[in-house]
Amino acid sequence: MPLIQPFLLPLVGLSSLGLVLSLIVHMCSLLGFPSPLGEQAWILHVGIFVVWFPAVIVMQALTKEFKQKDLWRAALRGCPSWMRRMTYGFGAYALINFAIFLMLVSGHDRSAETPAAIFRGFSGHWMAFYSAALAILYSALHAEERDDRRRCLAGHRVSPTANYCEECGQPVHEVPKRL
Repeated sequence: MPLIQPFLLPLVGLSSLGLVLSLIVHMCSLLGFPSPLGEQAWILHVGIFVVWFPAVIVMQALTKEFKQKDLWRAALRGCPSWMRRMTYGFGAYALINFAIFLMLVSGHDRSAETPAAIFRGFSGHWMAFYSAALAILYSALHAEERDDRRRCLAGHRVSPTANYCEECGQPVHEVPKRL
């Protein structure tokens, strides 16, 4: 991951910006307001690829030593718990929102200007992808530091996804940061 390391912070910033803008577009569409970005909101669709491809590369590096069942736990291990919950929440919301979107646009008359229902459907997915990219890229910045602080109650270092020490069986906790 050394090649991408200098780009992680700017990519976190872009992911955050994309998430905030997609959330604004989504909220406006839910309220029936036109997108404040107008037709330029479609740039958010392209922006996903700018942050998503690096996020996938970073995720592969973060999870290469882990089992498939621990993929997301390993990829997001450097995130605070609120960020993990946000990512999972936006992912679940995108699925529900997509089902609602399909019902709203079935038989819809296509006009020159993009209606709020269309922005609603797409922005739900934008939020999911931007939040996942944000969490993965943020995790890459902090995973190693967090991995070093994971210890069992007896003080042994434990693997990043372990709940109990592989050596003595004690529960795992995270040692607070030293200032």
